[in-house]
Amino acid sequence: MIYPWQADDWNRLQQLRGHWPHALLLHGQAGIGKLRFAQHLAQGLLCEAPQPNGEPCGACVACNWFTQGNHPDYRIVVPEALAAELAPASAANGADDKAEKTDKADGDEGKKTRTPSKEIKIEQVRGLLDFVGVGSHRGGARVVVLYPAEALNVAAANALLKTLEEPPAGVVFLMVSARIDRLLPTIISRCRQWPMSVPASDAAAQWLAAQGVEDAPALLAEAGGAPLAALALANDENRTLRDWTLKQLAAGAGCDAFACGEALQKLPVPLVLGWLQRWMYDLLAQRTAGAPRYFPQASAALTRCAAQSDANAFARFLRTVTRQRAVENHPLNARLVFEELFIGYRSLFA
Repeated sequence: MIYPWQADDWNRLQQLRGHWPHALLLHGQAGIGKLRFAQHLAQGLLCEAPQPNGEPCGACVACNWFTQGNHPDYRIVVPEALAAELAPASAANGADDKAEKTDKADGDEGKKTRTPSKEIKIEQVRGLLDFVGVGSHRGGARVVVLYPAEALNVAAANALLKTLEEPPAGVVFLMVSARIDRLLPTIISRCRQWPMSVPASDAAAQWLAAQGVEDAPALLAEAGGAPLAALALANDENRTLRDWTLKQLAAGAGCDAFACGEALQKLPVPLVLGWLQRWMYDLLAQRTAGAPRYFPQASAALTRCAAQSDANAFARFLRTVTRQRAVENHPLNARLVFEELFIGYRSLFA
């Protein structure tokens, strides 16, 4: 099922059924449910008895296969790091166990396990081309979901481009992206773009409340209006550390950079950078007579910090954070990165 706020997108998308594009690019903010929408759309395209509005029937052979994760005319391509959580539990666990045993047999004892890749590799695209090159098992469409599309590395994107330029008959690509700016322009130009709507704040807050989330408006604000991201924040095991970090940022010149490095060193660098970048966005909004977007409950602290910060130092630090974002997934010494960042933040108030 799709999420309640996606009903309008679904109904408008059904207008394309008479001339369905060979490649559809579903893009929009992270955390609004684009992947579930794409999977539901894929099931609707493969369903053998769809409802008038394109909804899958949920009862035919194709729908049963799709639900079980073994429809012969469906493929989902994701980075290795996401494969385990998206694949059917039994298949994923079996694959992981098999891979782990192979690694232990082939590698030296005590050798570190290879970190799952966060990219979609060319080998995955080549395997996909073998799939689209054969006929349909059920005589209908063949559907491919790529998620997230921005995870395609350059070699994989170029290999996929050839297929998008000359698409096989009956194949539909559903590409899902939260960062369309990171896609090759040639890939974008060969897809029908479909921007996904962000839900209204009231509707999103009601949905979160129905999930048992307390203080939904504050979490929704921190997540930039994305309900699934807000739900993840509510269940985040690092929430205590996040709150502590915000208190350090609110302290301005009193921020203890070395304590931050010590306390946060085991967290992923992108996670902490996200907290810092959202705080800086609100600080900038406060400096320019705007209103905080992500942390409205910290308005008083933001006002105080904005009044005490130096404009030139502020601009320099924003560039530092942006540069760090560009290499956030590279192997880094997290403690040193955080110490440098929080020392830089503290310098805003010197």
